[in-house]
Amino acid sequence: MAQSILIVDDEKEIVSMLYCYFSKLGYTVYTATAGNAALKEVEKKPDIILLDVNMPDIDGFTVCERIRDYVSCPIIFLTARIEDSDKIKGFSIGADDYVIKPFSVDELEARIAAHLRREKRHNISSKVQFDEDMVIDYSSRIVFYHNKDMAFTKKEFDIISFLLQNKGIVFDRETIYEKVWGLDGIGDNTVVTEHIRRIRAKFLSLGDRPYIETVWGCGYRWKN
Repeated sequence: MAQSILIVDDEKEIVSMLYCYFSKLGYTVYTATAGNAALKEVEKKPDIILLDVNMPDIDGFTVCERIRDYVSCPIIFLTARIEDSDKIKGFSIGADDYVIKPFSVDELEARIAAHLRREKRHNISSKVQFDEDMVIDYSSRIVFYHNKDMAFTKKEFDIISFLLQNKGIVFDRETIYEKVWGLDGIGDNTVVTEHIRRIRAKFLSLGDRPYIETVWGCGYRWKN
């Protein structure tokens, strides 16, 4: 069955161009040119969402906030903004990636394919792993800490999963970015730092262990 993409952008030329491009690649493509219309299209349960940040009625950040608790698919922001504060805000509300306009459609397709491959691998996993006060359920993608289920974004969960399954091994930001985002050298790997900061803060809000240790000058590891 064809995988589906929801493309949301108020620039009709971009929507039309991406619709033709991805349709020719065999994707089922849904489109919207405004935030309110996007909320309706989300009901079709796309496999991935491309979401413009700047829209006249409801901006992309608001759309993401409204749907993130109800959809598990990857969300990639399309934006001309490049401020770190915008990136941090997007990731904090559940975005999985950013693509800066103008962009290469070939690079965009590579990012989409990488995200969808990773989603497929997650969906066939059913392993449960125990680590002292924590239980991680890979099938439901839930982390339980001190018997409480914790709210992690998709990429936060993926980082936890990757580091926990490689406990004690130090990984630099570039490697974590490649393994978790599935993209080899494409994009801004500084987002790893922000994601790890948020993961630590969430664990510390319920206990005294941040779990992820910084090895200065080298990277990060899951602490034994």
